[in-house]
Amino acid sequence: MTIAIPMAAERNRNITQTIKTMSKKLLGFIRQRVSNNEDAEDILQDVFYQFAGNPEPIEQTTAWLYTVARNKITDSYRKQKLPLADDIFTSTETDEDSFDWKELLFTNDSNPETAYLRNLFWEELKTALDELPAAQRDVFIKNEIDGIAFKDMSAETGETVATLISRKRYAVLHLRNKLKVLREELLNT
Repeated sequence: MTIAIPMAAERNRNITQTIKTMSKKLLGFIRQRVSNNEDAEDILQDVFYQFAGNPEPIEQTTAWLYTVARNKITDSYRKQKLPLADDIFTSTETDEDSFDWKELLFTNDSNPETAYLRNLFWEELKTALDELPAAQRDVFIKNEIDGIAFKDMSAETGETVATLISRKRYAVLHLRNKLKVLREELLNT
């Protein structure tokens, strides 16, 4: 037991020293590759969090930190570009007549008009999902509705994560177009 405490204290000193030494360099590296300082600082924090929580010995600390930073930057871009169901619900128009699905679907208001509009939305969504190829529909439903991660779907199906993301993207684009038609019909009536 007395051996573990000095080893833990030494490990903490090494982690602290590495963070002090590498923070500015690594932050500069990240800032060159992301769009704003907040994202860069978040990524740096994630890198050091992973570093501090890593139970395995790291032989080349600098190379390891830069590799993790690159991976975190890539993950950040994927998250920004990944089409979500929010893309379907969000209107790009900013005028007073714009129609926001979120306000309709996620409100506690339950008057007959709202119930009717919700039913229209779900019917249109179901119809649009049925029009999709099975692979695209399944990926969309598993990811957005069931909350299954792409990595887990990849392990289950043998498809690459990139293929699954691409399928979902096509599904989102189709659904967005179909719901746009419904939205325009509702706004013009």
